[in-house]
Amino acid sequence: MDRQLLYEVIGYVASALVAVSLMMSSILRLRLINLVGSAAFAVYGLLIHAYPVAAMNGFIVLINLFYLYRMLRTREYFRLLSVEPDSQYLRQFLHFYEREIHRFLPGFAYTPAADDLTVFVLRDMVPAGLFIGRREAGGTLCVTLDFVIPQYRDFKIGRYLFQEEREFFRSRGFREIESEPGNREHAAYLRRMGFAPGAAADDRYRLSV
Repeated sequence: MDRQLLYEVIGYVASALVAVSLMMSSILRLRLINLVGSAAFAVYGLLIHAYPVAAMNGFIVLINLFYLYRMLRTREYFRLLSVEPDSQYLRQFLHFYEREIHRFLPGFAYTPAADDLTVFVLRDMVPAGLFIGRREAGGTLCVTLDFVIPQYRDFKIGRYLFQEEREFFRSRGFREIESEPGNREHAAYLRRMGFAPGAAADDRYRLSV
């Protein structure tokens, strides 16, 4: 490949990465992708001897590294807050995020029942996640909704809920949590949280608590 063409490809890739980073709703993803894009731009600037471009993007790399370090090292406060299925705030929350919820769970419809387990996950006292489950026979909790608002999708809430707070479910008599796979992204999230997929593609995923 011609050297000049190679330099142009690096520049285009760097531009695309920076543009994509600005589309991320998750701050963590934004920082990570922007870090890679800025690093590529810094290399591009060095290759074409545009040293101000290289210096500026090198500085942006350092900024991204600083904030990523802070995000990953800062201890956050998590807490579960149970609410009644007919809570007005719950309904307003579901209405506000309706389109985003249907992106992951297209068939979701809120039909509350008296024995539903409805819990907000607070992150630094912000209602960042919502979990709704329905009790079934044999100590099974069937997930009807497991949703995290876009800016908090870094898996911390899922790990807190399904790994650190298993006693919360056990204390309420549950032995297993089951969830529909949803779309491909949601199924990947479930596997990352420790759920085991069923034999068939559309079977429920299961997590022992």
